[in-house]
Parts: sequence; structure tokens; C-alpha cells
Amino acid sequence: MAPPNDPANSILKVLKSSTKDNSFQLLDGKLYVGNVPLLTEVPHNVTLKSFSSVCQCSEAPLLLFQRVQSLSSKGAFLGFSQHESSDRHTISLGKFTNRDFVSIFRFKTWWSTQWVGKSGSDIQMETQWIMLDVPETKSYVAIIPIIEGKFRSAFHPGKYGHILICAESGSTVVKSSSFNAIAYVHVSDNPYNLMKEVYAALRVHLDTFKLIEEKSVPPLVDKFGWCTWDAFYLTVEPAGIWHGVEEFSDGGLTPRFLIIDEAGKASDKDGEDPTKDTKNLVLGGTQMTARLHRFDECEKFRKYEGGSLTGPNRPPFDPKKPKMLISKAIELEFAEKSRDKAALLGVTDLSKYEAEIQRHAKELDAMFGGEEEQKKGSRNKCSSCTCKLQNSGMKAFTKDLRTTFKGLDDIYVWHALCGAWGGVRPGATHLNSKVVPCKLSPGLDETMADLAVVKIIEGSIGLVHPDQAYDFYDSMHSYLAKVGITGVKVDVIHDLEYVSEDYGGRVEIAKTYYKGISRSLAKNFNGTGLISSMQQCNDFFFLGTEQISMGRVGDDFWFQDPNGDPMGIYWLQGVHMIHCAYNSLWMGQFIQPDWDMFQSDHLCAKYHAGARAICGGPVYVSDSLGGHDFDLLNKLVFPDGTIPKCIYYALPTRDCLFKNPLFDDITILKIWNFNKYGGVIGAFNCQGAGWDPKEHRIKGYSHCYHPISGSVHVSDIEWDQKIEAADMGKAEEYAVYLTEAQKLFLTTPQSDAIPITIQSSTFEIFSFVPIKKLGVGTDAVKFAPVGLTNLFNSGGTILGLLYDEMIAKIEVKGGGNFLAYSSVSPKKSYVNGVEVGFEWSNGKLGLNVPWNRVCGGISNVALSFECDTQIL
Repeated sequence: MAPPNDPANSILKVLKSSTKDNSFQLLDGKLYVGNVPLLTEVPHNVTLKSFSSVCQCSEAPLLLFQRVQSLSSKGAFLGFSQHESSDRHTISLGKFTNRDFVSIFRFKTWWSTQWVGKSGSDIQMETQWIMLDVPETKSYVAIIPIIEGKFRSAFHPGKYGHILICAESGSTVVKSSSFNAIAYVHVSDNPYNLMKEVYAALRVHLDTFKLIEEKSVPPLVDKFGWCTWDAFYLTVEPAGIWHGVEEFSDGGLTPRFLIIDEAGKASDKDGEDPTKDTKNLVLGGTQMTARLHRFDECEKFRKYEGGSLTGPNRPPFDPKKPKMLISKAIELEFAEKSRDKAALLGVTDLSKYEAEIQRHAKELDAMFGGEEEQKKGSRNKCSSCTCKLQNSGMKAFTKDLRTTFKGLDDIYVWHALCGAWGGVRPGATHLNSKVVPCKLSPGLDETMADLAVVKIIEGSIGLVHPDQAYDFYDSMHSYLAKVGITGVKVDVIHDLEYVSEDYGGRVEIAKTYYKGISRSLAKNFNGTGLISSMQQCNDFFFLGTEQISMGRVGDDFWFQDPNGDPMGIYWLQGVHMIHCAYNSLWMGQFIQPDWDMFQSDHLCAKYHAGARAICGGPVYVSDSLGGHDFDLLNKLVFPDGTIPKCIYYALPTRDCLFKNPLFDDITILKIWNFNKYGGVIGAFNCQGAGWDPKEHRIKGYSHCYHPISGSVHVSDIEWDQKIEAADMGKAEEYAVYLTEAQKLFLTTPQSDAIPITIQSSTFEIFSFVPIKKLGVGTDAVKFAPVGLTNLFNSGGTILGLLYDEMIAKIEVKGGGNFLAYSSVSPKKSYVNGVEVGFEWSNGKLGLNVPWNRVCGGISNVALSFECDTQIL
């Protein structure tokens, strides 16, 4: 064995051992993959370098590095040089036409989504990656704009099929003229392997992030939770949360995690008393100029008295009041918009508009005023500091919640990356905070209009100096951890690029901030207690995911169109599905994809529930008080608050990759995933809306909102993408169960595809379970357990499976209708050692399984196909 410092052990030595020919060549102005010209008219100042010539060492784990090195001939780096240094360069990498591509681009500062086309001119501004179909060699090529030095890059559309790369530092004092590795190209014969290989290679090259396989995920990932946002917006307070959790508990589903969204932190606005929170905020836009002024909870939670909600003499609370406040705030917002519209039209006398605004504002204040008077009349509190710490505030509230509602494991609170939407108020804390004006990159000019951006620009950001980033986050998080908070939802992540001018540029400020929050996460929340949101840009993923392991993969759940299209209540839901499914292709390499919350009483709640059932992430809702559909939730969640989660994360099927399932009028979105003992495909009709490149917004395409026909085949499941699933993909025959149609039949890899027609805003879930033959010859029994059919993801209810000669033993979690395919009727059936009755007809075998509370909901089902078999 070589000594530790021997060159034989060095990563550099391993790197140099690769002698394979590179898959890419740059010759005579053409970028070739194999013998296929991928890009033409490549400028003379564009360079191509092999992976091993650029990446000569890495701190990545040795096995990961060796895996990347073994495939390094499949990738290469693109660079370019210019005559003059600048903080922002935009040049062509070449052109392509008549070649299918799928890509991800930023349609807002914070959010990204899918786009398809056939030429470089079809891509959208701020494209984060592009995958090209290369049917000539039955392969796929990814081109990824990345980070080099202090510059970050993205793709922009060019004229006549050209694809442009924009490299920018985010600071006019940070300049460069040449780049060796500002983009990465990689080829594979499998599109899913391609994404794995690309980001593994970049992990080794950049050494600034970790892959999801290297990290642990938050414990809440396989549980059910409640987020307070849509229930209360900024009116959230302890009594409302208590009533909400109590409603779930009374309905038989106590949440296992709670997210107190947006109003848990202390914030105020410039010009107000710096020691007090801003009062009477309701809608999100009203607090986007507010700044954090202290690190503990806001006044509404500081005033909480321990035990005040656990006894019989609770303070009065009207569960209808949150909706009343929200309704009145919407009226006020509408009046303000009417005034602003009139002003734009040249109306000079705005007095009637101002009077209307004042009327609504006074009515809103009066509604809050009554609530404040009730609080003033509450019992007196002990003034002792020790008593206050133990018996009031957030610590007392979290203690009372957990004591009363058993099983509530995690309580998260919201904060923005910079503290509040407007950052931290200068002089209000021990930190060095400065109000910094916001400057947007020209690349964001063609993104969608966004109230959040308007408000942030209006108020600027109170930026804590990057040198104090760790102190900043630790000051917040250490306090939260002490008062019973187990994690944070971090929002508004990508506003750092707005304020990078005087701090070394967007890459340098991001590195410092992300390092600070990662250290705090490791110290205060077990290294996992963080959900990242409004973060869907390559800066974050390349620089911010060394520790962070979970994040949103879609825009917010919109229960209606904020721009007023009445059909938006339907078509926006399909848009959400597309965001999540296609973003998971790349984000799933870094983080556990989170498909966001939804409302269980929404008109499209079942549509969302079907997607969440097989997405492979947590299930959580944002129901208003009294707004719960427990029949629907019981199809998603076990009585103990856990969920029948898939063992991977959902991705679009191969035949959907280069299609537009939003408004091409023909494509059904199909997503695939695995359960422990089978595969699953969800087919969703998302047609009816999407991005408009000319109007720069997402809008309805009503002519596409109708039933869509397509097909599903067992081969649509990419069985080789997880080791545990690979053998299931080799089965000769499968039982197929359709959740919505309640049909069960057999199929083989050689069978024709299963035809389907999906109505608008609806779905079907197909569970594929390998057939097992018990016995031999003509007497062999064909058997496949489907699971509990009263849950959307029936296959997720099967935790164990053992075949013992002519006996099938199944470990099932949950209670309800157990279904299996069985070619013959069993002789006997047992549940938890007790013989029970069953029904069998034409291959469908059904029996009832109770919720086995004493064993964590798990029951043992045994089926014997021999008369004299003894089952133990």
C-alpha cells in the first residue's frame, strides 16, 4: 500500500490516467459531438478544453472523483476571450437550427421553468441549461452555463439560430477578458444519466457545492405538514395557528410539521418606531419594504402566555376573522391599483380615489383595533426575565403545541435570505447593516413583471456586511433553536445579485452569505433544517448547496390568477406541475425537490394531490381555517401523519422531454417514480397555459384546455435510475393498476402501450408491479401486490414483501382496501396472524386491512395458495 503522501494516492494521478478520446471537437468553426456538428459558425475566439486539462484536482470524495474521471472523455469546457476587459460579456457560442431542445430559464428573478424549441434563437433570456436531442447517434447533449472565477453565466437567444452566453460579475469594478471554462458540454445516450453525469462533473470541478447523494435531507420529507401562509398571510398569530392545528387533529390528521410563514419575525418600515413592529399588515406586498429590527419573534408571538390556549379559558378568537381581514385588504389593494391606473391615464384629480383608499384603510384598522383591545384585556404577566423566557413568547407557544398535539415534530419559521424582504434595519441590531440600492442585471429585463421586485427596488435592501454573514444567521438561528424552532424556510434568496456592486460581485457575495448560512444550519438545525425558496438560479445551486439539501422546485401555488383571468384557477395548476417536474431534472441533483403546498379544498385540489402523492417529497397544505377536505387528505396521508412516499423524485418521461405539455395541444405530462416494490407513472393534463415570449408573462391558452389523448407503457419508467429498482425493470410481466379508473390488468414489455384520454385539470396514476410466479409449471400462481387502493400511491403502502414457496407475505402500512393480482384464488388469508375473509374474481384479490396502531400502522398480510400450509 502506498504511503499517504505518495503520488500514487493523489487525485491528480488518478486524473491523468484517463486516455480516452474526447467526445467533442472544435474544428473549422464547428463544435462536433462524435461526427455530428452540434454548433456551426462558432466564433474564432471560442475555445474548447478537455475536462482533465481544466480540472486537475478536487476535494470531492475519491469515489465520486473516480466516477467522474471515468466519464471525463464525455465532457469538455467552453471558453472565450475578448480584446477588452469588462464586467459583462455577451458573445455567440455558435448556432444550431432544426434540433429539438429542452431548457430551463428564469421567468422571474427567483423562479425558473421549462422551455422547448429547435434553434438557438428559440431559447429564452436567462437560460440555466439546455439539452439537445442528437438522434443521429441516439444520444443527448447538455450545454451548461457555469461559474468561472468571479463571473457567473447564462444563455440568451441570438439572431439566426445563434446561442449567446452572457458572463457577468455583478460589479463594474470586477472585470475580465478571457475564460477557460465558462460553460460545460457533456454527452450521454441516456438523458437522465446525462443530468447526473453533468452535475457530478461540475461538483468535482467547482468544489463549491455537494450533490444530494452526499447530504442528509430534513426528517420532514416523508411527513405531512401545514403551512400558515394562505390561511392567514401576515395576520398569522398564535391563536390562529392553534385553531388550525386543532382542526387537523380533530379531523384525525395531526400535522407532523408546521411552517409559520412570513409573519413570525420582527420587522418594521423606515420612518417608524425602530423598536416596534409594523402594525396591521395583511397581504404580502405590504411588507416587502419592511426590515428586520430584532432577531427574536414578532410582538404577536412575544405576547403569548404559556398555557393560555391549553386550558378552558382561552382568549376569544374568531376563526372567520382572518378571511375577513384578507378580504378587506384585497379591497384596499384594489382601490390603490385603481388610483394608480387613473394616474397613469392622466387623471389629475385623484381625490375620490384617495377617499376610497382612506375609507378601506380605516375599516381595516378598526378590524385590527378590536383585536388589539382584546389583547390589552388579557391577564397580567410576570415581569421576571426568567419567567418570561420560560412561560411566554415563542418558547412557551412551541412547548404548548407539542405538549397538546402529539406527533408535531418540526416547527419551522420563515425568513428572507437578507433577514426580511427589505433586509435588516441599520442601527437596530449589533450588525453593520447598510441600505443598498438595487441594480438589476440586463438579463432580467425580459422576465415577468413582479410586484416583489418593484417593492424591493422601491425600498432597497438593508444589507448586513458579508463579513458578518455567519454572525447574522447565527444570531437568528441560535435564538430560534432555543425557543423550540427546528428549522427555517428561507425565501427571497436571489436578491443578493441586486446588491453585489460594492461587494466583489454576485459570485463573491453569494459565496460569503451561503457559507454563513451553511455554518449556522450545521450548528443550529442539525445540518438539514432548511427549505430553500425563491432560489431557482444557477448562482444558488453552484454556490449555496454545500449544506442545504431541500428546496422548492416550482413557483408558488396560486389558487387564482393574480392578473384576473377567471380560468387561472384551473390552468395555473398545470403550470405548477410543469415547473416542478422539469426543474427536478437539474435541481434534483443538488436538493430534495419540494413541490410546495396546496389547499385541500381548492377546485383543483385532487389534481395537486395526485402529483404530491408520487412526487417523492413531503406533502403539506396551506388550508384556511375550516377549509379542509379530509376525505382527500386521507388518500395522501396515514393516520400517524407520515406518507406513502416514493423512493425517488418524480421526473418527466423520456417522450415528454422535448415536448410542450402546456400549450402544444397534444402532449400529456407523464412523470415516473419508484416505490419499493413497483414503479409508478402519473399522467396529467396540463394543457391550457404557459409562457408568452412576446408578452413576457404566463397566460392562458384557452384553445388547449380540453381532453388530451396519449398512451402509457411500462418502459416509460426509467428502472435503471435507482439500484433498488433495476431488477424490477427486468420482469417478464407486470400487474397494472389505474388509481382513478380502478382497473387492474396485466402487461408485458412487449405489449402495446396503454391508450388514455385525460380530461382537463385531471390525472391518472398507473402502478406497475412485477409479477412473481409461485410454484412451477402449469400450476404456478402469478401474484403481484398492488397495495392499499384507498390511497393515491397504493404501491407506497407496501413496506415488505417475501415469497416462501406457495405463500406471499406482505408488510402493509395503513388501513383500508388491500388489492393484489392473483391468477388463482388463495386458499387462506391472514392479517396479523388471524385468518380473515377475502374476495377474489378474475385475478382481483381484495381484503380489508385495519390501521394497526400498536405497530405504527403496519400489518402483516399472508396469503397461502396451498391447503395444508401453516403460516406463522
